[in-house]
Formats: sequence, C-alpha cells, structure tokens
Amino acid sequence: MMVRMSDKAGVADAVAALRAIGYYLERDQQPTHRVKAYRRAADTIAVLPAAEVRARRRAGTLTELPGIGPKTEAVILEAMDGTTPSYLVKLEDAAGELTTAGRAIRAELKADLHLHSDWSDGGSPIEEMARTAHGLGHRFIALTDHSARLTVANGLSRERRLQQLEVVAELNQRLARELDGFTILNGIEVDILEDGSLDCDLEILARLDIVVASVHSKLRMAAEPMTERMVRAIANPHVDILGHCTGRLITGGRGTRPESEFDAEIVFEACKQFGTAVEINSRPERLDPPNRLLTIAVETGCVFSIDTDAHAPGQLDWQVYGCEKAEECDVTPDRVINTWDSSALLEWAAS
Repeated sequence: MMVRMSDKAGVADAVAALRAIGYYLERDQQPTHRVKAYRRAADTIAVLPAAEVRARRRAGTLTELPGIGPKTEAVILEAMDGTTPSYLVKLEDAAGELTTAGRAIRAELKADLHLHSDWSDGGSPIEEMARTAHGLGHRFIALTDHSARLTVANGLSRERRLQQLEVVAELNQRLARELDGFTILNGIEVDILEDGSLDCDLEILARLDIVVASVHSKLRMAAEPMTERMVRAIANPHVDILGHCTGRLITGGRGTRPESEFDAEIVFEACKQFGTAVEINSRPERLDPPNRLLTIAVETGCVFSIDTDAHAPGQLDWQVYGCEKAEECDVTPDRVINTWDSSALLEWAAS
C-alpha cells in the first residue's frame, strides 16, 4: 500500500498519509491506541473545510484540534508540504512480506468473505474497508458485520441490518464506477445459538449474499451437544461458511483460549453434505482450524473459504496467513470458494 504525495499536496494528502500509517501499524499488529491516534487525526481533519486546516497550519494551531498531537501534526505538515511523511516512509520501507509461503494461493483469491466495519466492532467505515481490499487486488468483498445477539461486538439489530443493505446498495453504485466494477456483497457473521439455530430471522437471511455462521458463546460445551449444535447450523440452507470452527485463541491481547470440543469427522462430513464451506481464518490469534483438523476437512472433501475476519483495513493483508495454512494442508485453489468470480460464488451460495 505505497503512498506518495501528489504534486498539488493538501489536506487530502494528509488524510491519506495518516490512514496509511494506521494501515501499516494494524498490519504489524501494533497496539490499538497507536493505530487509533493516527486514524482519529485523519477523521478530525477530513471533516473540516480545507481552508480551515490550511489556516490552522499557518497559525500553528493544528494541535488545538481534538485528536491532533505533535506526532500526527508532523505527518500533516510534511504531507501538506508535498513530501511523503518520514514516519510513513519508515513504515513502508519496513513492511516486508508477512510470510513467503502461500503466495500461489493468495494470487488466486478474488475476494475476502469475512470482514467487519464500524457498523459492528470494526474500526473503519465500509467504504474504507472496500477501497483497501480493492487496493490489495480483490474484485469484491463480503461485508459480514455481527448479528444482534453479540452485543459486545455491537451486533446489528434487524433495523440496522436493513439500513446497512440500503447503504451498501448506494455505495456499490459509486464503487462500481470508480473501482472498475468492484462490488460489496451483503453478508453477516451470524451467531450459532446454543440449540444450533441462528441469531437472525429468515427474511433477513434470505436477502443476504453470504452467511458466515460462527459459535461465540458456550464455547466449552461438551463435545456431543457442540457437535449437534454445529451440524444443525451447517444444515441450515442459508449458511454458506462455517466460521472459525474451534473458537480458539492462540495469542494476542485477549489472551489464549482452548479449542471447542466436537466430533470433527461428523462436522466436516456435514459441511460436505450440505455444501457449507469451512473457513480458514487468517487472524494471527486464531489461525483456525488447526492443521490436524484442517487435514480432516481436506480428506473429507470439503470446500474452503480463506478469510481475514478483518476488523480494520491493515488486517486485510493477513489473508496470506490463511493461504499458508491451506498450502501446508494441501488445499488446492479450486476448492477455495473465494478464488471463484462473484457470479459463480453467488450461484453456489444460492444453491
């Protein structure tokens, strides 16, 4: 995501530089407060008239604005002078490949089918997530903000979900023109409830393009009822992808969490029989499923979706971690649903 300043530098260049810094910090898994500092500064000046920002620059009062400190001010000043801010140059120069493995599969991917915006627990607007995905080479994405029951993640109520459908429709008209046909698919990460039912009504599910179903509660349920719970969700005709199937956390700020227990052979056979893809979740703290279970899914004959579960633009680049896992477990690109074009994917999901 190389950023260079335009010949006619201005406020837009400063906003782009601040957001690019946020992107690289997210990509490198830096502390959230550091990322937010640069994104907050970008948001602050983005909504102001350019003339006011220029006037404050001349008067030396930029730091009087909320969210603008000495470091973010330095970035703004350099960008408005027409040079790439030194801190951004440093981050760009240090941003090597996240991994050298999985590149062949990553090159085949046309989409990311599990990501979040600031409508639920993501940190950035839908449009910023979409434009970043396009910049990384994707032709479309599925926006999968959380369902209502996951209140800790600001899950969408029915009313907010309907509103989001309208917002995405309007946004798609513009993005299709500006980004060579790029499309946002309407999706959801829906909670699998304790009895295997889904935390969303059928009318809404029927209007969505992609449904990722995930367990977020009662993760320590005994293996037999957990297996039944997962199979019931997998068998739901609206479910397209089984998200982060073990729920494990292996690192990160939330600490660690063991895998949920279930009969993997039964669960993956259900995925095969009901045409539900098994997600290979690329988040570094998840990398779910573990390779021993992913191998069972491969041998069972499942199809897969390699997704980032991104909650911020910089995390969209993590997809290569899932590609690395897929490569390690002999997942071939033809069995990965986000190597398909959008029409083939939507036909598969509808069937």
